[in-house]
Amino acid sequence: MTLPPEFDLIARHFRPLAGPGALDLTDDAAVLVPPPGRELVLAADAMVAGVHFLPDDPPETIGRKLLRTNLSDLAAMGAVPLGYLLTTALPRGTGDAWLAAFAAGLQADQAEFGVSLLGGDTVSTQSPVTLSLTILGHVAPGAALRRTGAAPGQDIWVSGSIGDGALGLAVLQGELPADAEGHLAGRYRLPRPRLALGQALIGLATAAMDVSDGLVQDLGHLCRAAGCGAELLASAVPLSGPAAALVASRPALLPRLLTGGDDYELLFAAPTDAAATVAARAEACGVDVTRIGHFVPGEAVVVVRDAKGAPLPLDRAGWSHF
Repeated sequence: MTLPPEFDLIARHFRPLAGPGALDLTDDAAVLVPPPGRELVLAADAMVAGVHFLPDDPPETIGRKLLRTNLSDLAAMGAVPLGYLLTTALPRGTGDAWLAAFAAGLQADQAEFGVSLLGGDTVSTQSPVTLSLTILGHVAPGAALRRTGAAPGQDIWVSGSIGDGALGLAVLQGELPADAEGHLAGRYRLPRPRLALGQALIGLATAAMDVSDGLVQDLGHLCRAAGCGAELLASAVPLSGPAAALVASRPALLPRLLTGGDDYELLFAAPTDAAATVAARAEACGVDVTRIGHFVPGEAVVVVRDAKGAPLPLDRAGWSHF
């Protein structure tokens, strides 16, 4: 019997991604048994062509970015990935080759991060490609990292490097020259969820989140959750080699790096006397971490200071979703 077009699409492209609990994508919902004695952690993110990725981005990287941005939310909670639900709204006439490449990208990252598809929905739209993914993970009871918990006197840490995503977008849009290794564009298209680091920070970090909307803006979220302020040292913010080279030749780019978003690094608080332990755990995970400032008493305001200690003016704090 010939399958209806929607079910034929699911069978060809998405059923190979299905894991235990997905019921071969033949039922209305998945049936999932969480690991014994663990709490579920759930998050959802959407991406729209022309807003969260470029319409001409390779479809395999679009699928991977969608999954990785959601995995980054799990990393910020210290959670272990379990599976995901996927909804695609695709313009009529989307080619089979696009879908095949999109699914191949998901398959590659499923293997890398140990997750599988549990179900979802596929619809057509007259709007640009719109994608939504709901990620499921698990943690020990009461162990999930939260945004609340930072306190005056504690250190501000960040993983990896900041600004590559914003610069990568500018490169892909032709505003900035590409670096020889393609590092910046690659970081925009393929974030690196810091899952192992997030899990290693349980019981050590007092607050955490991932940097998706800009370092300054997201630090402000931690401040509001904690009811205190923060001082961020611009000169301490870690930059990749290509980003540092661009800033050295164009110093006016620095504010964009601090506010641009798309980094998906972990931003977290920890007591000052825990610095050696933080560094050791990060090294064991193979991830660089850097202290970039500290929390201070007072209003939930982030003050960015330049190399001379003076406030660094910024036109904005980060990305707005509206």
